[in-house]
Amino acid sequence: MHRVTDIKRRGAWDAGAAADRITLDAGDRQRRRVALKGEKGTEFLLDFETPVTLHDGDGLVLDNGDLVLVVGAPEALIEIEANRATDIVRLAWHLGNRHTEVEIVGGKLRIRRDHVLEDMLGGLGAHLRPLEAPFDPEASAPQGHHKGEHD
Repeated sequence: MHRVTDIKRRGAWDAGAAADRITLDAGDRQRRRVALKGEKGTEFLLDFETPVTLHDGDGLVLDNGDLVLVVGAPEALIEIEANRATDIVRLAWHLGNRHTEVEIVGGKLRIRRDHVLEDMLGGLGAHLRPLEAPFDPEASAPQGHHKGEHD
C-alpha cells in the first residue's frame, strides 16, 4: 500500500496529471489517518501527525510519485444571501453562535441543509437557495494561548 507524502493544494498543480481520484464529503476530508482506495483501484494510506483538511481539487502525492485528485462529494446545502453586507455578517454571527460549519463563497454563505436553521435564517430575512455541491467549510480557529500572544 502506498503512503501519502505530501499534499498539493488546488490551483498549485495540474489536476490532469492525476493517476487516480478519490471522492470524499467534507467530513471525510478532515483526517489524520485513514486507508483509502481511489476510483481506479489505487490503495493508499494518509497518515500525518496532526489532522489535515483536504479541499476539493487538492492532490495527494504518493510515495511512488503518483498524484491522486481529491474531489468533494456533492452534499445537500443551502446557499444564503442577504440584501446588504451588514445583513450577511449578522446571519454569519447567528450561524457561528450555533457552532454551524459555514462555507463562504463570494458574498454568500453555504451550510448543510437543516430545516431549523433554514427557518431561523428565513425569519431573519435571508434569501435561501437549496443546491447540491461540494461543501468546503471554513477551518476552525486555532484554540489556546500561544506564547507571545496578548502578553
